[in-house]
Amino acid sequence: MTDEEIFAGHEGGKLSVELTAPLDTKRDLSIAYTPGVAQVSRAIAKDPALAAKYTWTNRLVVVVSDGSAVLGLGDIGPAASLPVMEGKSALFKKFAGLDSIPLVLSTSDPDEIVETLVRLRHSFGAVNLEDISAPRCFEIERKVIDALDCPVMHDDQHGTAIVVLAALKAATKVLGRGRSDLRVVISGAGAAGVACAKILLADGISHITMVDSKGIVNADRTDLTPVKTELAAQTNPDRRSGSLSDALAGADVFLGVSAGTVPEEALASMNENAVVFALSNPDPEVHPEIAAKHAAVVATGRSDYPNQINNVLAFPGVFRGALDAGATKITEEMKIAAADAIVDVLGDELAVDKIVPSPLDPRVAPAVAAAVARVAHN
Repeated sequence: MTDEEIFAGHEGGKLSVELTAPLDTKRDLSIAYTPGVAQVSRAIAKDPALAAKYTWTNRLVVVVSDGSAVLGLGDIGPAASLPVMEGKSALFKKFAGLDSIPLVLSTSDPDEIVETLVRLRHSFGAVNLEDISAPRCFEIERKVIDALDCPVMHDDQHGTAIVVLAALKAATKVLGRGRSDLRVVISGAGAAGVACAKILLADGISHITMVDSKGIVNADRTDLTPVKTELAAQTNPDRRSGSLSDALAGADVFLGVSAGTVPEEALASMNENAVVFALSNPDPEVHPEIAAKHAAVVATGRSDYPNQINNVLAFPGVFRGALDAGATKITEEMKIAAADAIVDVLGDELAVDKIVPSPLDPRVAPAVAAAVARVAHN
């Protein structure tokens, strides 16, 4: 693809508003707007719950960002982040049939972001937080969840974590082994790394070693953030210290969600039938062809190699299922159900080079939505 193609594809934006009711006659206008609309407004004023039936709010997801951690571009601000947020909204419509609008905010203050969403609450049905830098993203998500009575999810954390869990479940199934005894090394302790660690722990994988830019995260370090301190108490059962290479010796799984690199000799020190997920984009922590020399299953975040770990496999269906069920929260159980549904879509198609479906597979979002809704109703 050329620069000309890319810019042409974004000219004028990627979103528009379409009508669901006709506006061709005076009668149409009287029903859709004045005087007919007043009857609907009066009914909602008497019973606010009717807004879910007579407005689009119950099917509207706002994609919210302050532009502080956009893709691999970093802190580029709200205006420059808007093409990404428009793209996310387009994916909600394409894969889950949900209306979505981007909402980029000219503030990075957690309390101001929360206050803004609280004031706008009657305009939407769910919140997808996007491209907000760590560690602020953890505080912002927690505060928004506490403040609002609707589904909220920071996709950079949990969308990634859901698809990673699905891919790992599929990889171990292909290799004919269990997960509870896996030794997992996660390189990167930002938004995605923390969420991946938490969902793996929730799924019963207890032997996890986190590595950040300063080495293995362990309880003896004095430079940890509160989030990393919490993780240090739940991970690294061998109390290892040192570098990423030290962590990988004898490991079964490498999960890369950082901008770092992995020496080939460190991969060679992993156990047989290793699993390598090198998800940094566009440049994986290790080239997939090198990883394949030392691992039985390899995945990346790229579309030009097999096993692409792509958040679009998760977030459209998760939000659709939560909204279908009338859920006010997206729980850990719902996320795990989503991961199981992603794996189940493949069925007999499962293979070492196909541990997750294609991001364009039309079966995925409906399956995820149904699984999430079932859990929400239980």
